[in-house]
Amino acid sequence: MNVPHTDVVVVGAGVVGLSVAWRAARRGYTVTVADPAPGSGASHAAAGMLAPVSEVTYTEEPLLRLGLASLARWPAFAAELSGEAGVEVDYRTEGTLDVAFGSDDLAALGELADFMEKLALPVDRLTGRECRRAEPMLAPSVRGGVLASGDAWVDPRRVTAALLAALSRQGVTLVTDRVRGLAVEGDVVRGVRLARGGRVSADRVVLAAGAWSGSLDGVPPEVLPPVRPVKGQIMRLRGDPGFLGRCVRGVVHGSHVYMVPRGDGEIVLGATQEEMGFDTRVTAGGLWELLRDARELVPGVTELEVTDVFAGLRPGTPDNLPLIGRTALEGLLLATGHHRGGVLLCPLTADFIAGELAGEPAQDLGGAAAGPPVAAICSPLRFGPGRAISDPHRWKKEERGPSPGLRPGSPAPEAR
Repeated sequence: MNVPHTDVVVVGAGVVGLSVAWRAARRGYTVTVADPAPGSGASHAAAGMLAPVSEVTYTEEPLLRLGLASLARWPAFAAELSGEAGVEVDYRTEGTLDVAFGSDDLAALGELADFMEKLALPVDRLTGRECRRAEPMLAPSVRGGVLASGDAWVDPRRVTAALLAALSRQGVTLVTDRVRGLAVEGDVVRGVRLARGGRVSADRVVLAAGAWSGSLDGVPPEVLPPVRPVKGQIMRLRGDPGFLGRCVRGVVHGSHVYMVPRGDGEIVLGATQEEMGFDTRVTAGGLWELLRDARELVPGVTELEVTDVFAGLRPGTPDNLPLIGRTALEGLLLATGHHRGGVLLCPLTADFIAGELAGEPAQDLGGAAAGPPVAAICSPLRFGPGRAISDPHRWKKEERGPSPGLRPGSPAPEAR
């Protein structure tokens, strides 16, 4: 089928792609979104933590700055989206409690707290007793913790539903077909070619196809984004509302686990991190590890009802930073490679891409995250031609069963 010419076509309908489409449409661009199963990939699996502080690591300060800048946008983003779509996204701001199980875990968490304080991040150290006072379901064996009160979280499934409703109100065209490749004429992108035939002609293409962004036909090898799939298994449990009052993260004998509560009593338990190519099988071993570690921190978790299990694929990059902005191919922009931070970073990504489409000056990160502009941190050009470009076909050789990638009837996930 042929779709009428559009200003922008977005490839991929996870939270990042849909957010980009929404912001572009609100600026007056005609927009088409192409995805065989919108919102059914990594965005469907994601827990939705907006936690740049509690997830900080020693070597990823640029990612922290991106996360802080995007978190600052989330209150207005959530309110605006909910108001336009008429869908509540369950945006919550009670913070994250990071707890330690053993003495070694407590020592490691203490060192991380030292690093957080050196960065002037707003955190409070708690004793084990104080942790249990904050979250009574915690086990007596919890030795201590760190409270990041500025962290937040949201329900990505509701965000996706809200974005789809908002796009419908904006008149955005949704094409539920796989994008087979770019349509390129004279070294300029002119749209995309669809798997079932036909094309969508467009002035600009935004590639937001998550882990599958590196396998689109028609993209020159030196322009293909260096993304790889990073598998994450996750469980959804149900108990009484108030079982947990905030996100609880923990380290159990060096293994990380988190529990994210929803307002309706759902608890999202996750997540594994596996380099398994495009393998989306849910395994007994993966679920057992999650429950084993969660039970050490919150013994009552084993009494909850299991309502869903899922495996999604995060789009990882060589330096764990996303790829946002223009490429060396005229007309092609990237909004991918967000790894664990797709939900957190979607407001920042959408604002930046909308600014790029309008030709606006590069944004700095502002406020406490002030520093180089987004373009300097996330530029798709930062690896240089032919450098860290991973071969997408090597992942295809590792597939186990049908891939959920950019293929007929399958999603294009993007979020964590």
